[in-house]
Amino acid sequence: MSERTDKIQYIKGVGEKRAALFARLGVETVDDLIHYYPRAYKDWSDVKSIAQTEPGEIACVKATCIREVQQFTSSKTGIKVFSTRVSDNESLMDITIFNNPFSAGKLQFGEDYYFFGKVEGNLTERKMVNPEIQSSSADAAIQPIYPLTGGLSSKVIGKVMQNALQALEPVEEPFPPGLLEAYDLIGEWEALNQIHFPQNRETLEQAKRRLIFDELLYLQLGLLSMKAHTAVSHSPKIQEDCSLEFAARLPYTLTGAQQRVIAEAVADLQAEAPMSRLVQGDVGSGKTAVAMSLMYSVAKSGMQSAMMAPTEILAEQHYETIRQYFEKAGFSVVLLIGSMTAAAKRKAKEKIASGEAAVVIGTHALIQGNVTFADLALVIADEQHRFGVKQRSALAKKGENVNMLVMSATPIPRTLALFLYGELDISVLDEMPAGRKQAQTFVVNSTYRHRLNNFLKSEIDNGRQVYIVCPLVEEGENELLSATAYAEELKSSEFANYRIAVLHGKMKGSEKERIMRRFKAGEIDLLVATTVIEVGIDVPNATVMVIENAERFGLSQLHQLRGRIGRGEHQSYCILVSDNDSKKSVQRLAIMKHSADGFKIADEDLKLRGPGDFFGERQHGLVNLKIANLLTDMETLRETGDAARTILAADPLLQAQKYAGLKQGVEAFFREQRTDVN
Repeated sequence: MSERTDKIQYIKGVGEKRAALFARLGVETVDDLIHYYPRAYKDWSDVKSIAQTEPGEIACVKATCIREVQQFTSSKTGIKVFSTRVSDNESLMDITIFNNPFSAGKLQFGEDYYFFGKVEGNLTERKMVNPEIQSSSADAAIQPIYPLTGGLSSKVIGKVMQNALQALEPVEEPFPPGLLEAYDLIGEWEALNQIHFPQNRETLEQAKRRLIFDELLYLQLGLLSMKAHTAVSHSPKIQEDCSLEFAARLPYTLTGAQQRVIAEAVADLQAEAPMSRLVQGDVGSGKTAVAMSLMYSVAKSGMQSAMMAPTEILAEQHYETIRQYFEKAGFSVVLLIGSMTAAAKRKAKEKIASGEAAVVIGTHALIQGNVTFADLALVIADEQHRFGVKQRSALAKKGENVNMLVMSATPIPRTLALFLYGELDISVLDEMPAGRKQAQTFVVNSTYRHRLNNFLKSEIDNGRQVYIVCPLVEEGENELLSATAYAEELKSSEFANYRIAVLHGKMKGSEKERIMRRFKAGEIDLLVATTVIEVGIDVPNATVMVIENAERFGLSQLHQLRGRIGRGEHQSYCILVSDNDSKKSVQRLAIMKHSADGFKIADEDLKLRGPGDFFGERQHGLVNLKIANLLTDMETLRETGDAARTILAADPLLQAQKYAGLKQGVEAFFREQRTDVN
């Protein structure tokens, strides 16, 4: 018998070479394998009559071959084409097979077969092209389809899966007594067998429900444990709320939303337990002012604050903004970034260690081992989605049970935010400061290129600057424009006399910083970039953003990009270029044109794209869910939240023997996320 920890190469049908292929899929042990779930299923058991099928659907039809297979060779392509006609005694369907004599050879006049494939045709005619074919005597089962890599087919994975499950001892049920009955769940061992080899649709749905419940329960238990761990700690507390005193120093009036969020965070800073709060707000909603207000109260209490930004140039921007308010109040502000000279770093670290620095602004340089704080009370992570749990945890460990504030300019639907940041309290800045000009947004296709270019030249000639965003860095995929190729094209076009630069994620950090500094200084007229500018800096003089192949981006990502403009006194313009005229694409871009509300856009994005695509390819610390789906499984998410709270209320550390399986499940789940649970 196999153990779940055994290497996969020892399973019958694998071996060393095939094990290397499985490793590409992240499957190295028997346990990895049995939790490698199908991405879809071919349901040969759901047989329809020809008349019941709809053009465009994938269906399984049982029918009799009523014509001998005919063969001819295409004069244009040289491809062999096979055709026949089948009947289910009520309706007819044409079958066409390209260049596959083996498949065509299965068909014999007068015999019955199952045909599985995409149905084509109209109201009166049906046909299938290159269907899969099985004899009518074959087992009409539900067949799993797995995510694949070169050299592995779903058939091979299915056979290996069968061998593994047969050689494995039935797994011990990890759920405590009563939990299965309370939520009408089947056992884990049955679920694992049925998810790979379902007897029917009902057992498949039962298996999915159980394994989705597993995943979400382990997640909820882990997140709630984090929150409980924080709640029993004693944090550095501020002596008094100085937010009104700080607000009086600002040249503008705080919005009602800013005042509300500051009050929520101040209450945290005065409580016994450390603050763990997420402040999320649209681009330009005033998160920095909230952060400064809290740091001011901390400084007035004689303690230190640290703010970590994802890029040096953003850290420098925060430093310049914060310093002008704090130094006038008598508090020292220190910057610590990687590109500083050794002498400047040493001086900054001395001020931090001695406590002279009331506020420290920096990048990842802050979490280095040789950076020590005298009395760190508050840690702020800006642009939270750029940092993993470990990074913000490393900064928090520079002090004793410090208060943690994480800020995100990515508007996230509240249900998703509760899921992603379950260990944090959530504050939302849902009001924009008065006087901020919204960017006018237009959707155009390539036929507008001449007019668009003239407009860009007009803006630059009037002293403004322009961003052009492309979805790719290098040549390759379809006809999508790459940043590097686009920039070269512009330099040899009607823009030849303008100052053009390119910026993309494959550049070294120092080079990216140099380009952005030049752009901010006005030394570049037109910056061709990828989404690396999404978390950027304020360039008030940049008034136009052109986004090529806009249909390729998520709505939230487009909104983030649009937030790079409209930061100065001049009217700004966001121009979305797309030649994709599909209904879905037109619908999505129309949302961008008509809405400037990041939270509304985020909700629409989640509905249209689904949670797997919500964040694009960026690293957001989003948990890796193998089978659960945030849109379709929200009710199960609520159920597992209730179950987790009930369990932790009875045993906060899951120490009882009956919770041993749950504890192992939570640890394994978070180990896969490569994040800290404690």
